[in-house]
Amino acid sequence: MAVDVDLGARSYTVHFQSLASVPELLSRASSGRSPGRCLLVSDENVAAHYRSPLVQGLRDAGWTVRPVVLPPGESTKSASHLHTLYDEALEWGIDRDTPVLALGGGVVGDLAGFAAATLLRGVPLVQLPTSLLAQVDASVGGKTAINHATGKNLIGAFYQPALVCADPATLDTLPMREYTSGMAEVVKHALIQAPALFAHLEAHLVPVMTRTDRAVVADVIERAVQVKADVVSADEREEGRRAILNFGHTFAHALERAAGYGAFTHGEAVALGMRAGLYLSHRRHPQALDRDRLDHVVDAIPIPGRPEDVAFEDLYAAMASDKKNRGDTIRFVLLRALGEAYVTDDVSEEEARRAWAYACAS
Repeated sequence: MAVDVDLGARSYTVHFQSLASVPELLSRASSGRSPGRCLLVSDENVAAHYRSPLVQGLRDAGWTVRPVVLPPGESTKSASHLHTLYDEALEWGIDRDTPVLALGGGVVGDLAGFAAATLLRGVPLVQLPTSLLAQVDASVGGKTAINHATGKNLIGAFYQPALVCADPATLDTLPMREYTSGMAEVVKHALIQAPALFAHLEAHLVPVMTRTDRAVVADVIERAVQVKADVVSADEREEGRRAILNFGHTFAHALERAAGYGAFTHGEAVALGMRAGLYLSHRRHPQALDRDRLDHVVDAIPIPGRPEDVAFEDLYAAMASDKKNRGDTIRFVLLRALGEAYVTDDVSEEEARRAWAYACAS
């Protein structure tokens, strides 16, 4: 199984294969160059499961591997850890043909991706996503970033990978909370552009959310990645349609900042943001949107904790620093109907307040 991201000279393929196939895929992506050095970036949790066999496979194929293992968690997406990667890579003596392999979830992918984009003005990037969130979203599309005290993902670059290898078996070791969190992005892709995928999720909601049917889950993941690939292929740098991928994210990024990174996973924040987005969408298009139907699928994503403990005033202040804004105007992604998303700045503070109250009332 594979999905192509069509970006002309920067095109690449998302492979759904075992990590054991990475040396062969890397050889193909290297255009026949002999194996040399590669920098493997991971975090402590993922490295415990997958670093050793991957390193051994790469070494058997002739690669000289420099593993760098970082602490897990959103706080790792920082300038200090970025400079750790710079120090490791530059002191080792990489050149412009040295690939950076990002083995892990969205944090590792974003951080290692930004390092690859900026080291020597760009070295090859290989995304090896091991979380569902990273497989269906973060590893595809070329967004790389670190966080800043002002907000999430405010320092970064668009930098496409040379290839992506998403091993479905890595989801077996993913904690259930991280798995269901990743499903938020799958649901988002269905809501904004894929009514057929949404209907498929409805029909298989229990096995999908409990990951009890691997074939169904694999099919859902591939279809979700196809949505992301189609949107990115049409608008690589988010100058137009790609902005619809931010459905739920205006509220989500604000919640992550206001509550403190780690209080909610990104997917949990997105699920709450989508509920708020569905409220706003239904208020504008009541005849075209069956909110109860859409809410039923979004509500299948468990939300621990109490989001209502975050004051709306703090949430709204955090929205004001969102990178998607234009000037002082906060932008939201809404739905005209299932599969028809659009961007608007016509949401008042009071409407946003009511939408947030609705999202927290579930």
